[in-house]
Amino acid sequence: MDVAEVLLPGVGVRYEFVTEAGDRLRIVARRDGSVDVLGGGGDPDAAATLFTLTAQEADTVAELLGAPRIAERLADLTREIPGLEAGQVTVGDRSPYAGRTLGDTRARTRTGASIVAIVRGRDVVAAPAPSQPLYAGDVLVVVGTADGVAAVADLVRG
Repeated sequence: MDVAEVLLPGVGVRYEFVTEAGDRLRIVARRDGSVDVLGGGGDPDAAATLFTLTAQEADTVAELLGAPRIAERLADLTREIPGLEAGQVTVGDRSPYAGRTLGDTRARTRTGASIVAIVRGRDVVAAPAPSQPLYAGDVLVVVGTADGVAAVADLVRG
């Protein structure tokens, strides 16, 4: 499925796609975390707002759909700040850090990138403390330079 993405300076990001049924759906993810869901024809300026979700409601819907919103927000942020990258790194069964704490990785010191969240199933641990345990299957949300994010992936994979 092709999803068009348009940066709306000062507002957020608009995502747009055509459903299998032929309906055009637009989602405006605002910087404050709220979300507008719009429908309508080909002209994005003429689209009708179907409904608006608060940040909390958008988070709830995203959890129900299995999309961790924190990663989406970071991805939006990285598009707005040149040189900043966000990535996701999965802690594998063979990772030397599975069963150890986040602090044991010394990721920020060793790579210059920060682990800003841990996605564990449907739960998100935002701003995890160094004492936070890591488990196989955890998805680490990493922010830094492209090289830093890649270095965290190498570090965690062993």
